[in-house]
Amino acid sequence: MQSGQVKRVETTPFEGQKPGTSGLRKKVKVFTQPHYLQNFVQSTFNALPADKVKGARIVVSGDGRYYSKEAIQIIIKMAAGNGVRSVWVGQNGLLSTPAVSAVVRERVGADGSKASGAFILTASHNPGGPNEDFGIKYNMENGGPAPESITDKIYENTTKIKEYLTVELPDVDIAKVGVTTFSVDGGTFDVDVFDSASDYVKLMKSIFDFEFIRKLLSSPKFTFCYDALHGVAGAYAKRIFVEELGAKESSLLNCVPKEDFGGGHPDPNLTYAKELVARMGLGKSTTQDEPPEFGAAADGDADRNMILGKRFFVTPSDSVAIIAANAVEAIPYFSAGLKGVARSMPTSAALDVVAQHLNLKFFEVPTGWKFFGNLMDAGLCSVCGEESFGTGSDHIREKDGIWAVLAWLSILAYKNKENLGGEKLVSVEDIVRQHWATFGRHYYTRYDYENVDAGAAKELMASLVKLQSSLSEVNQIVKGIRSDVSSVVNADEFEYKDPVDGSISKHQGIRYLFEDGSRLVFRLSGTGSEGATIRLYIEQYEKDPSKIGRESQEALGPLVSCS
Repeated sequence: MQSGQVKRVETTPFEGQKPGTSGLRKKVKVFTQPHYLQNFVQSTFNALPADKVKGARIVVSGDGRYYSKEAIQIIIKMAAGNGVRSVWVGQNGLLSTPAVSAVVRERVGADGSKASGAFILTASHNPGGPNEDFGIKYNMENGGPAPESITDKIYENTTKIKEYLTVELPDVDIAKVGVTTFSVDGGTFDVDVFDSASDYVKLMKSIFDFEFIRKLLSSPKFTFCYDALHGVAGAYAKRIFVEELGAKESSLLNCVPKEDFGGGHPDPNLTYAKELVARMGLGKSTTQDEPPEFGAAADGDADRNMILGKRFFVTPSDSVAIIAANAVEAIPYFSAGLKGVARSMPTSAALDVVAQHLNLKFFEVPTGWKFFGNLMDAGLCSVCGEESFGTGSDHIREKDGIWAVLAWLSILAYKNKENLGGEKLVSVEDIVRQHWATFGRHYYTRYDYENVDAGAAKELMASLVKLQSSLSEVNQIVKGIRSDVSSVVNADEFEYKDPVDGSISKHQGIRYLFEDGSRLVFRLSGTGSEGATIRLYIEQYEKDPSKIGRESQEALGPLVSCS
């Protein structure tokens, strides 16, 4: 057994180590500065209750992006220095963000204990590589992101840090499953490298009826395509879709995880998932082959998803609403009913209408998955989602891309249970159009203005708030541009009081609400690594069955011209 002693290393603070709702994200060149990562990790350990560090077990893994392997070794040695007794690492350092949440919540060690939290190394859907993005965030013992009370302490600690603790130990071989034990200051310290997929696959099999889905995938009429965009979802795709559900291996696209995501942008949308979009018949050039019935993509850390049918795109806002509307019938985990549903404020109100029809508790929360986690921990929410391709449920405390794909496959299997031998399967498009016919359609789009000067962005937001003081002036401007647009009846800056802990989140987005249920929303976002991003969300609600089949561009045209 190799041994080491705790060592104190002097350091000085760096500016701007403030974690956002998705942790700390910066360029790799920033993270690789001497002491930069160490300062943030030590500040995190110092922000946590002592019993969640000393003698505890933590998880350290991520999406496999560039600099992850070096970062894991640094954090392992610092964990030893701070008195952590055991670190769990996914093989090759790979664990999707939802899998980390599952491991923290479900995995039990040989001594019967669980992990008290996790460092997740990811910059989500942002590109990876030497000149691209890296990120780190801490999740608590419920498997969800650290609350503001902890992230505020982390930031405060980064501004006055003077030293960090580490141990000089040899690097652990994270490519090999097994336990490595060290002696640190007379005590034992273990690093347990385990199979990245097993715990997550086991959890998915407890939620969904895999045999039911397998029957759908075995139908000669049903074809399937899954694109991991060279992110960590590739570590799960073969195990779940091929080995467990019987899909052909040729159904998988870009399912080998790569440090730079193959040079691509691992963001599952119509812009970046080009290969999948083309295969599904939605590309600019028409393909000779008949597109598959169902397609899906994941982002870098596999918490986001995009759902496609044959030549058909499902908006994330519609996706969560359709999952909620069909969950009780199609997914065994929800057979006893839904506790409630929730969406982020910028997400379209499609879920609201489902909640109203099904008499479900409904919550509108700020952007940030931790707000859903509070509701779930209190037993108030079963299914939730956000417009930025994030969907999930209370099985974990993160959004979950593969869960969303399995939910859709379950709905397709349910809708086709009497039909697998018939002439034509009920398609993704059929399910969405039937949903619109029942609940109405929320036409929806989002415009992103990236790398905007932060000062100018704040000035713009302040002027939009000021404009809200006179709705008559707002309506004069709107009617001057388009007389056929409904009147603005309410305008505010969204503020959320958490029904569980009473905390108040202010300045969460600027809303203009129209008489016919339409909305314009403006929000400053913090998920990029440079500059500010202004997001504009435009939503037009349509109940008239004769108007729900229009092209989005046509339906949203009047509102777009007013924004």
